[in-house]
Amino acid sequence: MEDSWYRCHRSTVICPLSTVNFFCSFAALMRTVRNYLSLIKFSHTIFAMPFALIGFFLAVRYIYKAPIAGDDLPFENLVSSLLPGKSIDVVGGSVYIPRSLIALKLGFVILCMVFARSAAMAFNRYLDRRFDARNPRTAIREIPSGVISANRALVFTLICAVLFVVCTWFINILCFYLSPIALFIILGYSYTKRFTPLCHLILGLGLSLAPIGAYLAVTGEFNLLPLLFSAIVLFWVSGFDIIYALQDEEFDKQNNLYSIPAALGKARALRVSQILHFLSAAFVVAAGLIGQFGGWYWIGAGLFLSMLFYQHSIVKPDDLRKVNLAFMTANGVASIVFAAFVIVDLYVRF
Repeated sequence: MEDSWYRCHRSTVICPLSTVNFFCSFAALMRTVRNYLSLIKFSHTIFAMPFALIGFFLAVRYIYKAPIAGDDLPFENLVSSLLPGKSIDVVGGSVYIPRSLIALKLGFVILCMVFARSAAMAFNRYLDRRFDARNPRTAIREIPSGVISANRALVFTLICAVLFVVCTWFINILCFYLSPIALFIILGYSYTKRFTPLCHLILGLGLSLAPIGAYLAVTGEFNLLPLLFSAIVLFWVSGFDIIYALQDEEFDKQNNLYSIPAALGKARALRVSQILHFLSAAFVVAAGLIGQFGGWYWIGAGLFLSMLFYQHSIVKPDDLRKVNLAFMTANGVASIVFAAFVIVDLYVRF
């Protein structure tokens, strides 16, 4: 009787303990996920991802309009390898692509964006860990503060890079062949601050791969219009990265690091940023005219350009208090709003 009571009593104790252990493990897992998301600044995905979506939907609309030559159907390789039960039809000279197939392709594009950017950011944090530890502004980052070890950050980089290449293989052969070049650019950026003040342009180049990369994922061929959107990203990102780098002008000089602010000073660096943003605005107009976009595009373009003007109005050489507002808020709103209006215009016109 006593043994049976003990077994019963023990089971009532074990169940709550196992539940507590489960929730503790889950909480630990969530902390780890949160730490890695912070390591790669996942929230900054809003800069390039909207432009990748522009490139993707621009390509989808292009395919529906493009003449079909012989048996050369878009998505055909992906259909045969991943969706053997699906097919692409040509009805009245127009391409009909199953929505499930478009969603699948979009999923791979998003995964490529996430893995490529995660690899780039984690590698940047790994490579700059000693500089980050010396800089009071960055000493709280995950590696110098000991939240994530340098070796784990490097392993995370390698895993993301491999997953990026794997995803490109499922997209199409051209993207697969170009994937090492993309990785070379986005990973190589982290070295550029050690030898050139043009590092901001290399960062812009890396993010500018988003629209043309997404376009290539769908069509497998280059086109002028997505390249114009890539140019928008190139000069836009380069410009706001210069604004962000204003905070580290003195630190960069003391540690022999290169940047436009360190080379030219704050006032001249802001003028360079303004020139780059003017070039970005010029390509916004060029893309709208060459792509024959409608009213929705121009509304989005106006809002995008107003955000460029706004960030320059709140950051001064002698007042950097609003740098983060200019860097994160203004540019995040600019990219999301612009992409939304461009995509709406694509679907309203066609």
